[in-house]
Amino acid sequence: MAVYVCALCGYEYDPKNGDPENGIEEGTEFEDLPEGFECPLCGASKEDFERQNSESEDEE
Repeated sequence: MAVYVCALCGYEYDPKNGDPENGIEEGTEFEDLPEGFECPLCGASKEDFERQNSESEDEE
């Protein structure tokens, strides 16, 4: 599973963990986040996130 990093502030969204504090359940893929999803730290939009491969993906 890839982690998505906010290019503006560095917040990491990990689908494995979700974002329960903001109503996003564990296991929610980044692509499945609501259109209006914003970075919980800086308010950046989904378009401001960059995909980072997890170490396990790099090994495959």
